[in-house]
Amino acid sequence: MSSPARAFPVLDSGWDPTDSGGRPVLAFAHRGGARHPDLVGLENTLLAFRHAYDLGYRYLETDVHATRDGHLVAFHDPDLGRVTEHHGVIGGLDLDQVLETRVAGRELVPRFEELVEELPEACFNVDVKSLEAVEPLADLIRRMGLEDRVVVSSFSHGRTQAFRRASRGRVATGATPPEIARFLLLPAAVAGWRLDPTVAALQVPVRRHSLQVTTPRLVRRAHAAGVQVHVWTVDESEEIERLLGWEIDGLMTDRTDVLKRVLLRHGRWRESR
Repeated sequence: MSSPARAFPVLDSGWDPTDSGGRPVLAFAHRGGARHPDLVGLENTLLAFRHAYDLGYRYLETDVHATRDGHLVAFHDPDLGRVTEHHGVIGGLDLDQVLETRVAGRELVPRFEELVEELPEACFNVDVKSLEAVEPLADLIRRMGLEDRVVVSSFSHGRTQAFRRASRGRVATGATPPEIARFLLLPAAVAGWRLDPTVAALQVPVRRHSLQVTTPRLVRRAHAAGVQVHVWTVDESEEIERLLGWEIDGLMTDRTDVLKRVLLRHGRWRESR
C-alpha cells in the first residue's frame, strides 16, 4: 500500500506523485548556476542567484557555514581559498573578516539572511555544511518565518538529525545517505513509513562512482512512499532528457541555461508564479 503524499508547501502542497506525464519539474539553480557561461567562478554569490532568478528559477540551491560570531554565509567550502583571494576557515573568522574578501576578486560572500531578503519569492534548498551552522539556521528560519521557503539537507546524518531537533520537525528536509540506503533495502510496503516525518525528498546523484543511484525503481518506490526525487547535479541535455523519462520531480543544475532550454522543449518548465 502506498503512503500518503507528504505535503510540504515549499515543494508545492498540491504535488501528486500519481500525476505524471508532462507535469512541470522543479528546476534548482545549484549554487546559483555555477557553470553558466556568464557565472564561472562566481558560485554562491548574490549576482549568481539574481541571474538564476532573472532566468525564471524560483528554486535556488546553496550551502551555509557559520562564522565564528554566529552568522550564516552562503559558501560551499569550509575554507575561503578556492574561490576568493584569501584563505581562512569560515568557522574561525568573524563575519567582518569574511566580508573583507571577494569571490573571483569582485563579489561579496553573501549572508544567507541577505539572500532570502533580496529574493522574497524564491525558495531555497540549503545544504548545512557544519554542525555550528545548525542552530543559527534553525533560529533564522523561525525568526524570519521561512518554514515554507526552505528544504534543508546534508550529507551528514548527524547534522541533519540535529537540525530536525533544532527546528522541532517544522521544516522540510532531504533524506540522508543512510536513510536512502535503508529506504532501498527495506521492503517497499514499509520503507516509506520508516522515513523521518520531515523528509520531503530523496536528493540523490545520478551515480556514485560506479554505482547507479538514480533508477526508475528508486523513483517508483519514492512516489509510492509519497516523497519526491531530486537529482544532482545534472548539466548535460542528454542526461536531463533521460531523467525526464523516469518522472523525476526535481533537477539541480550548474548549467541553468541548458536545463531551462530542455525543460521548455519538453513542456516541463514551471512558469514563475
